[in-house]
Amino acid sequence: MPEGPTIVLMKEDLQKFVGEKVTEVSGSEVPKTSEIKGEILKEIKTFGKQTFLIFDTIIFKVHLMMFGSYSLYKRKDIDTLRLGLTFKDGGMYFYTCVVKVVDESFLLKIDWEADIMSNKWNPEKTEQTLKAAPKMMICDALMNQDIFSGVGNIIKNEALFRVGIHPESLIGNLPPKKLKEIIAEARNYGFDFKKWKKANVLSKHFQIYHQKNCPICGAEVIKKDTGKSKRTSFFCENDQKLY
Repeated sequence: MPEGPTIVLMKEDLQKFVGEKVTEVSGSEVPKTSEIKGEILKEIKTFGKQTFLIFDTIIFKVHLMMFGSYSLYKRKDIDTLRLGLTFKDGGMYFYTCVVKVVDESFLLKIDWEADIMSNKWNPEKTEQTLKAAPKMMICDALMNQDIFSGVGNIIKNEALFRVGIHPESLIGNLPPKKLKEIIAEARNYGFDFKKWKKANVLSKHFQIYHQKNCPICGAEVIKKDTGKSKRTSFFCENDQKLY
């Protein structure tokens, strides 16, 4: 599943069509009653792993899920097109994903301060949210999109390794300094992820995710389904302390 930084990169690709008029609409998820043809794309917003295409009369929410993809300018010759918007000089086409129509009230309910890639990110608020859940494992907290919107399994594992925290540590047991460190590192790694992804070198920078040996001590990396969510974690028992 694409993580927040990948969605931000997608937004940057799509941004060239903001202010442009739709000339053709296609895809299995376009409402039959929609009259979007002729409308202008006003704005593109992202929140974590979600993308919002905002028009005057309709707002599309696009989630690529596990296997979704998109193309620019030219539609791919495949039959999984969910939403296609053609403009004068190209278009945007989304495949094998979830597309829903939402209204402005939906956007108003979003806590934009929870998005690690947003300028509105609020680490102090995140800290208070975490302190209110002392029995939660930090691995579950990082994957909770209401707390760390945009964090996926790569960011979770790599950020925890960077700050030396075992994924099964309980939030309430983390020293205040360590709690602040993981909050900051989730965002820091997100921007490193974006930079490396854009340069097509992301996997070359993995230190713990899908690695065999710890780059610090050389011990075998543990692979284990952790937390209530049972998402796979990769960690070093020597260099990541269990709190």
